[in-house]
Amino acid sequence: MTGRILIVDDMDSNIRVLSAKLEAEYYDVLIANSGADAILTARQEQPDLILLDVMMPVMDGFETCRQLKKDPITQHIPVVMVTALDQQKDRVDGLQAGADDFLSKPIDDIALFARVRSLLRLNSVMNELRLRDASGRPEGATAAIASLPKSAGGRILVVEESERYGLRIAEKLGEPYSCQVVTDQRAAAELAEQDFDLVLINLATKEFDGLRLCANVRAKEASRQMPILCMINPEERERSVRALDIGANDILERPVERFELRARVRTLLERRFYTEQLRGNLDQSLELAFTDQLTGLFNRRHLDNRLKELSNRASQGAETGVVLMIDIDHFKNINDTWGHQAGDAILQQIAKQIRSSFRAIDISCRYGGEEFVILMPRADLQSAKAGADRFRKAIGGFEFPVEPDGKTIRITVSGGLAVLGADETGEQALARADAALYHAKKNGRNRMIAATKKSEINQVAS
Repeated sequence: MTGRILIVDDMDSNIRVLSAKLEAEYYDVLIANSGADAILTARQEQPDLILLDVMMPVMDGFETCRQLKKDPITQHIPVVMVTALDQQKDRVDGLQAGADDFLSKPIDDIALFARVRSLLRLNSVMNELRLRDASGRPEGATAAIASLPKSAGGRILVVEESERYGLRIAEKLGEPYSCQVVTDQRAAAELAEQDFDLVLINLATKEFDGLRLCANVRAKEASRQMPILCMINPEERERSVRALDIGANDILERPVERFELRARVRTLLERRFYTEQLRGNLDQSLELAFTDQLTGLFNRRHLDNRLKELSNRASQGAETGVVLMIDIDHFKNINDTWGHQAGDAILQQIAKQIRSSFRAIDISCRYGGEEFVILMPRADLQSAKAGADRFRKAIGGFEFPVEPDGKTIRITVSGGLAVLGADETGEQALARADAALYHAKKNGRNRMIAATKKSEINQVAS
């Protein structure tokens, strides 16, 4: 996987060496010589990864990272700090500033490219979510992304070679985290599919295959997005690289130090929190794109898509279906007499009755104005007729309250039905249902009429 990598260092010699290594692997390299320059370049160029030197004048790497992570435009970009410092306190400070990982000088090429590949995979997913989220917003608007509350904890699955060691890890994590310790690989893979926020796996043991467990967690749909933090001995470099390539999110060297453990767990949970917000924004945007805001039913755009799907299946002989078009009788009189606010309230109550009257698999849409369309997959005309007539009678027997007068009114509905034929399009079936609805209106309203064939209209009920 290629990508754009921003190298930030005040030493030209360091930049030349690192650039040569990355360009040899076909990465696109950007350069900044100071913290301020890095922030400006990151905002303008939106790199996929930042390699940030810690020891710089004026604004060091820690402060630069904090500024990048505070900015909504750059907070999503993974940051790897490059440093000659090798104290745990420095790593903890960097993680708390928002760094995703550390590389020690002199940089090991294998460790460098393993970490780069891992973070570029992560950022690729994040960028896709961000682009989809941005596509549903006004130009220039950004998503409102909240930070993970400092008091927030999480459910952590600790996979250790013994319960005693697992409980030590849980003790180091402490509040506000809730840990469950497991020593069996198969049980761990099953538990990872449940309601956990992070999996912590010991790769240093021979009691189970930690790499196989990482692969199992990544392979299953229910746990595919689960953050994985692996604990490993410092000398097991190849195993660390393999873990990152398989899908581990981070590596923690043993012996495990309390503050670094908590900092890395916090970093992974913040990243997950950010990703889930993006997914939530996307889901909300999709819902708004296909939902009628007044009634909560699907809108015409969604109707067009689903009608095409049902028509295609019908043309292939896979299944039949029925289209039902419903219209509220004399709706203009309601608006003229009681006002549009009363009319909107009645539309909402009709929609509520539609949701409760038809099957869960039926697709209920507001077609426009006071018209509704219900698509009935795998339904025959007889059962669709019966359901439509039950709905008509329920509406006719209901008294609709009109605010603020406190009065009630009665209304009726009319409808037309058409079977989705194998030799016609969904639009043609919808047109036949519309024609049947017209006949229902013309012949006295408060009735459902079905077009059983292209040239035939039959009355169902009155």
